[in-house]
Formats: sequence, structure tokens, C-alpha cells
Amino acid sequence: MKQTYHGSCHCKAVTFEADIDLDQGTGKCNCTVCWKQRMWNAGQLKPEDFRLLSGEDVLTDYGRSGDWGEGHHRFCSKCGIATHGHGRIEAMGGDYVSVHLAALDDLTVDDLVAAPVTYMDGLHDNWWNPPADTRHL
Repeated sequence: MKQTYHGSCHCKAVTFEADIDLDQGTGKCNCTVCWKQRMWNAGQLKPEDFRLLSGEDVLTDYGRSGDWGEGHHRFCSKCGIATHGHGRIEAMGGDYVSVHLAALDDLTVDDLVAAPVTYMDGLHDNWWNPPADTRHL
């Protein structure tokens, strides 16, 4: 069941709310962006399930496009904390928003650890399969 969560960057310049159904799963990936940020995401939200409340003027974007589609990693230019990403990947159903679970201010530890996790081998562009080793993710 969807629940509305509230999130922010460290300095609170960027705030948002997102309607997330944690029972639908979360994701961890081993690509270099996810690995270096230790990302844990709720990654297949529809754009209408995400509302940026403040901070559009301080958000910075790191984008990447390829054969699979496009993705934008958004982070606060003041404190550097990544809050969410968005893009368009046809294989994922088109437009999407991905929320960094660590940026949610009202997510309980119990709810976080109870959520199913899908592991993705993004390092080898093998997104639909887990990497051989997930212990570090």
C-alpha cells in the first residue's frame, strides 16, 4: 500500500514528498554511481508520485544516456546530498522517479529493513539480474 513519505537533503534546502509502496520493493545496484553513493532506492515511481516542495533552484543534475535510456541523478548543490533521480527507460515502463531511501525523513528502520530488495548488476549493464556478489551492497 502506498504511503506518503517526506524527504530532504542534509541542509533542508531540498524537500519533497513521495508516495511509495515499499512492499513493491527497493533496489540496490553495483554500477559505479550507485556503489560510490551506497544508494538504496525506491526506484520505479511514476512522476505523479513525486512532488518537489522546495529547492529546484539548488538542485544539481548528473545525467547519463545510453542504449538503455536516460537517467538524471539529482543532488543538492549546497550540501551535496543526493535525494532522487528521474529519467525515461522504456524497459521500465517509460518515465520514472527514483527516491533515495536515506533521504526520507520519516521512514522507520523497521519499515526499511522489512522492504524487499532487488539487486541489479548495473556495472555490467545486466540490469535484470543480480550481481554474483551482493554482500557489499
